[in-house]
Amino acid sequence: MRRRSIERTHRRIAAGATLTTVLLIAGLTVTACDSDPDTTRPEQRGDHVLVPIGGGKADVDTASLSITGITDDGGRVTISDRAVDGLGAAGPIRIIGDQATWTYPDKGLTVSADAADGRLRIVLRSDRDERLAWPVTGTDPATVALQIPRGEGLSLPVGDPFWNSSDATLVDNPLDLTSGLTMPFWSYRIGDRGVSYIAPTDIGTTLTVTSTDGKLRATAEHEFDARADTRDYAVTFALTDTSPVAAAKDYRAWLLQHGRFRSLDDKIRENPSISQLLGAFHAYLWGDGRTPEAIGKMRELGLSRMWLGYDSGDDPMSRAAVDAAKQAGYLAGPYDSYANAQDPATADNPSSRWSGQVWPTGCVHDAAGQPETGFGNRGCYLSSQALAQNPRLLDDRYASITANGANTYFLDVDAAGEFFDDYSPGHPMNQHRDRDNRLARMRKLSEERKQVLGSESAGAWASTVLAYDHGSQTPVSDLLWKVERDKQTWGGWAPARAPRTFFQPAELPAAAAKAMFDPAYRVPLYETVLHDSVINLDRWELSYYKLPQQQTMRALTAILNNTPLNLVLDQDQLSTHGAEIARLQRYFAPLHEAAGTAPMSDFQWLTPDHSVQRTVFGDGKLTVTANFGTQSYGDLPAGCVDAQLAQDAAPRRLCPGS
Repeated sequence: MRRRSIERTHRRIAAGATLTTVLLIAGLTVTACDSDPDTTRPEQRGDHVLVPIGGGKADVDTASLSITGITDDGGRVTISDRAVDGLGAAGPIRIIGDQATWTYPDKGLTVSADAADGRLRIVLRSDRDERLAWPVTGTDPATVALQIPRGEGLSLPVGDPFWNSSDATLVDNPLDLTSGLTMPFWSYRIGDRGVSYIAPTDIGTTLTVTSTDGKLRATAEHEFDARADTRDYAVTFALTDTSPVAAAKDYRAWLLQHGRFRSLDDKIRENPSISQLLGAFHAYLWGDGRTPEAIGKMRELGLSRMWLGYDSGDDPMSRAAVDAAKQAGYLAGPYDSYANAQDPATADNPSSRWSGQVWPTGCVHDAAGQPETGFGNRGCYLSSQALAQNPRLLDDRYASITANGANTYFLDVDAAGEFFDDYSPGHPMNQHRDRDNRLARMRKLSEERKQVLGSESAGAWASTVLAYDHGSQTPVSDLLWKVERDKQTWGGWAPARAPRTFFQPAELPAAAAKAMFDPAYRVPLYETVLHDSVINLDRWELSYYKLPQQQTMRALTAILNNTPLNLVLDQDQLSTHGAEIARLQRYFAPLHEAAGTAPMSDFQWLTPDHSVQRTVFGDGKLTVTANFGTQSYGDLPAGCVDAQLAQDAAPRRLCPGS
């Protein structure tokens, strides 16, 4: 099933520091938009509306929906250009209380603008099915860099030739805000300030980066659709500072302000087993790696904590193996998926076999009444609404798959943000309903069944119900899918007990390596928002030993971000790499145990080329400096990392390539 998840993926192609104020939220110093300006009442000047926001005012031109930021020191910054394709004549502006409203009769749009927690908030409501390309961002001549939460996050110089070229596969490739990005925001550094954009109405919204005159622009597009329940479109705008993670801080503050953040500490209080993730590396086990003997070997190596998973198949971990893992203090459990159905007589894995008439009546059907073909052209996508109408199916499934005593559960796909419209008469749903269904069944696993729950490439919308995720640390490029389809280079699905697609080392093409793993471009947006909520890892088919050329970079990144490594293991791998894995885990464990539930409170580039980076967790609980470069930085050698806990007299050093 995991195989089809990868193939399906092949197919689908912050409060930031403002200029004036600092918010203290949940013990984290969040530099954010001023949440209490002297007045929030908008002001009308002709066909313009001026809205007080943190750091100044937002000037909204109602004739075009272009927006200019006017800072407290008199500076001006283009927040958005005019809407694409025009809006027609605007109706009269009305100001009632702290909100301004107007209309675009030709488009059937009603617009409101107000100040919300120091941000400009604009909400558009449509009376018809329509599309709108807006805001149009990155057009200010002083624009320096674009930040987008693709995986962990990227900060891209807007004039960078690589990212403006087709080689990077970024431009002209719409990114769905629920599946193409891990969080529904983006931002720009413009001169000596920044601008953050949050789109809370993420379903029905995409972000497209284009290259215009050799510079990266980003334009959002929203589809107003009655059946999809997307007739409302909201965007917030904030003035921030120049930190590459300013927008992530802005979005974190937004989550906190709207009650959409849940900390790991809270999750651990409700389910103490989640604390076993602190300090643990993660590994998927194959063949003889699923045995009590392999667990014993891990203990002998000195691996103090591990999360152990196994793929959907006919040879799960036995109760004896799971018991051995528990006795070692490890978490062990299955990969499962509720997203695929096949004919039970011919299904190629247990996850796709369902009892009764789930196949084919439970399939998602498109508007023409045809079933949506499933992963890798196998079976169909299974409707979450069909399963919600028959909860006994999931109860029976859970009882069967955890009969071996599993104390963790990985539910593939559910948190990845790929939602469906189902036109089946028996179980119709739109994407909002699909998301609600997925949240409900994940919540049942985590909160009612007290499982240590994870999912794939989790979006921020799913963070409240998960303890960990596999994949959101990886800023995946479409270039990856091409190389993964090359079985000669990447490896295929044989042998069954150790598929080469996971175990065979591979080298990425230069463009893919640059797009995904060049530390000059990567920034920890996801960790800035969610480090103290969800434990985040790389994709499992990109296990630590899969990409030898990126090993040092990925080890440094794991320590810098205070996130675990993801491995694929059998006994041969333990014999070959076990001593090194143990060395890395011994270094990582005390850092993660101390700061895994603390927020990432700061991130900085220490050199102009971004080769030396620093993170801080909590109020100085942990400080990490990583040297990704080829030259020493002070006394920190190239390819090494220093990590210092608050109680340490000196940093702890790791040089993973040594």
